[in-house]
Amino acid sequence: MAISQQFQTHLDSGATTLCRAWAVRRTDGVVLGFTDHDGAVQFGGITFNAETGLTARALSQTTGLSVDNSEAVGALTSDAVTEADILAGRYDDAVVEAWLVNWSNVEDRLKLFTGTLGEITRGGGAFQAELRGLAEALNQAQGKAYQRPCPAVLGDGRCKFNLNTAGYAAEIPVESSEDGRVFLFTAQPSFEERWFEAGRLRVLTGDGAGVIGVIKNDRTVDGQRRIELWEALKVGVAVGDTIRLEAGCDKRAETCKVKFNNFINFQGFPHIPGEDWLISYPVSGGPNDGGSLQ
Repeated sequence: MAISQQFQTHLDSGATTLCRAWAVRRTDGVVLGFTDHDGAVQFGGITFNAETGLTARALSQTTGLSVDNSEAVGALTSDAVTEADILAGRYDDAVVEAWLVNWSNVEDRLKLFTGTLGEITRGGGAFQAELRGLAEALNQAQGKAYQRPCPAVLGDGRCKFNLNTAGYAAEIPVESSEDGRVFLFTAQPSFEERWFEAGRLRVLTGDGAGVIGVIKNDRTVDGQRRIELWEALKVGVAVGDTIRLEAGCDKRAETCKVKFNNFINFQGFPHIPGEDWLISYPVSGGPNDGGSLQ
């Protein structure tokens, strides 16, 4: 962002009223503002609160394609950044913006950084978060890999399957939970066993609202439906909280065709020969007629 002439004049004056401000936009829509000024600063519809436990270290920026980076450090406080929210993943991939601001006239400001939060570590009542610049996205694999299984996520823009279709999701209250990993329900005859395996469990209400877990096992045991996650949810889910169970997909072409009737959007390549075919060779005792090699 280009610096305005008015802001440049203020910087050149030698007597400045400057502070730094950061906005954190979580993927669930929550926006938090922080500043190192001794009072709150407001602009862009965001209130940047003072002394709320967030500061940033020196920012490394380049003009090439290398990733701009920095770190944010701060205290875990009950009214701003909480350990429970970090554990629940609510700050994963949150967008971070940083400005240099004239607090006496907030229209004079310069955006210094735009990026996302990376790895967050905790300890001693404080947290430290990695800030990743926009060039970080260039580190991700581009293009399409040729493979048998489907690389799409069930319900995403490539898969295009509507998980709100009747019979593919269920919203039910929690009846019993073991360590946030195993959930027990009265057996549901409308869903066959293992229907939700490899699917998602979404918490819709309560302290854990917005948290998602991946389902490892879906069985009926002693007349109860037993849903087991790969990892325990990082926040408490109480009895009575509503969760949503979404059907699972094992990425196979047969599953896409039979279970979801969505083969037209299958993103894998089910007819790629396997390794056994690649290392096979013709033998004199075979037909050698151009057909498949056994």
